[in-house]
Amino acid sequence: MSALGQSVPRKEAPNKVNGTVKYNYDFTSNDLLYCWLVTSLYGHAKIRAVDCSAALQSPGVQAVITGKDYPTLVGVMLDDRPPLAVDRARYFGEPIAVVVANSLFEARKAADLVIVDYEPLPVVNSPGDAVKPEAPLLHPNLEQYNKVEPEIYPEPGSNIAHRQRIRKGDLQRGWAESEVIIETTVKLPQSDHAAMETRSARAQIRADGSVVIHTPSQAPFMVKTMISRYFQIDVGKVVVHTPLVGGAYGGKTTVQLELIAYLASKAVNGRMVMVANSREQDMSSSAVQMGLEARIKLGAAKSGKIKAAEMTFLIDSGAYTDSAPIMTKAIAANCTGPYNIEHLWCDALCVYTNHPYATAFRGFGHTAYTFAIERALEKMAYALGMDPFTFREINVLVPGNTSPTQVPLNASNLGDLPQCLQKLKKLINWQEGSRIESQGGLVRAKGLSCFWKTSSSPTDAISGAVLMLNADGTINLICGASECGQGTKTAVAQILAERMGMRPEQIHVVMEVDTRLSPEHWKTVASMSTYMVGRAVLAAADELIRQLRE
Repeated sequence: MSALGQSVPRKEAPNKVNGTVKYNYDFTSNDLLYCWLVTSLYGHAKIRAVDCSAALQSPGVQAVITGKDYPTLVGVMLDDRPPLAVDRARYFGEPIAVVVANSLFEARKAADLVIVDYEPLPVVNSPGDAVKPEAPLLHPNLEQYNKVEPEIYPEPGSNIAHRQRIRKGDLQRGWAESEVIIETTVKLPQSDHAAMETRSARAQIRADGSVVIHTPSQAPFMVKTMISRYFQIDVGKVVVHTPLVGGAYGGKTTVQLELIAYLASKAVNGRMVMVANSREQDMSSSAVQMGLEARIKLGAAKSGKIKAAEMTFLIDSGAYTDSAPIMTKAIAANCTGPYNIEHLWCDALCVYTNHPYATAFRGFGHTAYTFAIERALEKMAYALGMDPFTFREINVLVPGNTSPTQVPLNASNLGDLPQCLQKLKKLINWQEGSRIESQGGLVRAKGLSCFWKTSSSPTDAISGAVLMLNADGTINLICGASECGQGTKTAVAQILAERMGMRPEQIHVVMEVDTRLSPEHWKTVASMSTYMVGRAVLAAADELIRQLRE
């Protein structure tokens, strides 16, 4: 029987079911010190002073660290975020100081004794407000920030961290050919990932200068790189361990608490420290899903053919950029959805607000802009008096069309969208109507949304696999992908079992990622890990088969 296409027990399921799984926060040791964050009480304020004297005298306290102690700026694309705020707090909940103590209770008690002298500043409370000429500047020194990636274009003197433009066809011609024009605005707030396991990190600096980090991260190799880059440590001396992760959804790609944990360990002569968010802190202090304000204007002929579109997407990056500029680029590149619009004008702006900073979330921004596009299409279909399904069939992309960035589309990179729609129409029995009422007041309703997503993963994203053959014929499999509950490590065990002609239970998968021993894996993101690791597993399996045959 094939190992694929079968429902098999998850590799980590037994330990999860019997409660023996150890997540990062479950670690205890007599030598472990605990941290508690002091966070901003204002959305935007100058930090005039941080008085730690009372906290330092509190029982059990080993150290109190502020941003003044380590005035470093970090980032994914732009170095614009301090691990601990220096001089200015830019969102409610932003970490300002961290208390290190013998126990969590003592750390929390001492944190209450830290006195922060604030001078409140005007806030930018929405992406729309951020681009107003009179908006307060969140980053007056924007032009001085170091670019981590060259393809980011901050606009000094504004709250715009990045702008992506798409121009296609002749917009004025499109308006001239339009017989019906609609406009709509959609506003979506930021939201929290709310993974079952909150974020945490442990750090230790050993006598030889090596740094050991334990973190439930989707990107342990990125943690390794950033610790090395920002604290000038040889990359070979940074070791990152990632155990089983209790959910992530993109929120654990950002590197935040790991940096703070390192600074805390350094302040106590390298002792192991633990910093962990409460649920409240996880929602207010750490990264969130981006917000969006979309303004869309569509023009169409009475036949239903869309003739023109003008779109502005304001991406709420929060106080810092993290990966929001990449999402901005992705939104612009896919701005029309899977529809053919020949005359197009799109501006996507990544803007700073006094909100928590944004990072990856399931769909990487595509679900938000798709909601806006689909609402605009529904409004246009209603204005035309046309069935929403028919309206989409008229406008869906087909081979021979071009994407918003004018990439020629064919069956290979597009597929057959009209056929997909036809199959969908039959599956949901669209002909019976979109709203069916039954006795008792129950309503069964149907809706339609078309979605497309191109990968933002770099073409050089790496993955690997290590196979070790045991004396009993079973195989140990090591990979660098984090197991966040999505089942990747079970899936790749099935892939290996299929190639080797074995049963999945004969494949032993190492769950923890150890950057000393695990082959490098870019990040566990973009629904790509099974594919990326799976390809590496197949290559390793073929090499194992070759060696066995020799």
